[in-house]
Amino acid sequence: MLSKLVLAILSLYSAEQPLPAPVPATPAAPALTLRQAVGQHMIYAYPGLQPPAALRRRIADGEAAGVILFSRNVRSVGQVRATIRDLQAIPRPPGLRAPLIVMTDQEGGPVRRIPGAPRRAAARVDSEAEARADGEAAARTLRRAGVNLNLAPVADVARSKSVLERERRTYGRSPQDVGQRARAFVDGLHAGGVMATAKHLPGFGAATRNTDDAPQRITSSLETLRSVDLAPFAQLIDGGVEAVMLSTAVYPALDERPAAFSPLWVRGELRRGLGFRGVSISDDLGTPAVAAYGPIARRAVLAVAAGIDLPLFTAGYAPGAEAAEGLQAAARRGTLDAGVLRDKARRVLALRAKLPRGR
Repeated sequence: MLSKLVLAILSLYSAEQPLPAPVPATPAAPALTLRQAVGQHMIYAYPGLQPPAALRRRIADGEAAGVILFSRNVRSVGQVRATIRDLQAIPRPPGLRAPLIVMTDQEGGPVRRIPGAPRRAAARVDSEAEARADGEAAARTLRRAGVNLNLAPVADVARSKSVLERERRTYGRSPQDVGQRARAFVDGLHAGGVMATAKHLPGFGAATRNTDDAPQRITSSLETLRSVDLAPFAQLIDGGVEAVMLSTAVYPALDERPAAFSPLWVRGELRRGLGFRGVSISDDLGTPAVAAYGPIARRAVLAVAAGIDLPLFTAGYAPGAEAAEGLQAAARRGTLDAGVLRDKARRVLALRAKLPRGR
């Protein structure tokens, strides 16, 4: 029933319809320099336990939206908390002093960057109550470490022999189960003061290999993608999820470009079709899935031009810095509209303004 309803709703939308209204600028919205506007599109990774001095300078200049943490950055919860507290305390320009986004993947089971809960993988969850309990447990772990945005839950509907099913990262093969349990996980995160990300739109549940390892083409029909794969995302958006991550797989039923490079997916299906007004994030743009699309700077421009708010480069600090320079250069030569960059930056700043401040 849910799948048919979602398909019927989505079929009403067309590419000619206007996008949902952007987050309005407030009187306190800062007048951003180009470097600051680009910086609000950038989440920086870094190697080791301590962020590099160059990243600290970007934060001090208001040229970074936040950081992403991996196991390589973690020795203990206390160490992470001290590092993040130090970053959050860096003085920043007026209007750019909202908390930094601090994100990580804390799905549960095999995908946990911070030591601790939830220990149960999504595939082992049998009810909404269990999913909510895992979301609450994840929030406790993340808040202790100073993390305020979880790159979870996985909202992908698994297929037989899919990579996500092998990795135990999905809530199952039923759109209803996936949607209900993923939404319960989000509710648990919210109850614990942590924001959530639905991933990987338009759905990665049919892929047989991870895009970290190779390009992927998902040949499902557009009807199936809309009625099955997008159904859980519709539930999560209705439930107030703050961010949505776009896949780097190709879905030829709609576009031959990877979803994270496709205005048809980002602006069409996500914004117009599902009415999402939050922050859009790409999956990692430094992987083999998109290596054929040119150097890092070009990949960043392709993603932002498609409508992505936060293009991710997770290998370290240098790729993110290269991406930022590429976005600035594109804006200076007119390939990207600097006004649009600033408007989209304010959407990220609006999210930052809602983030809980560190304890």
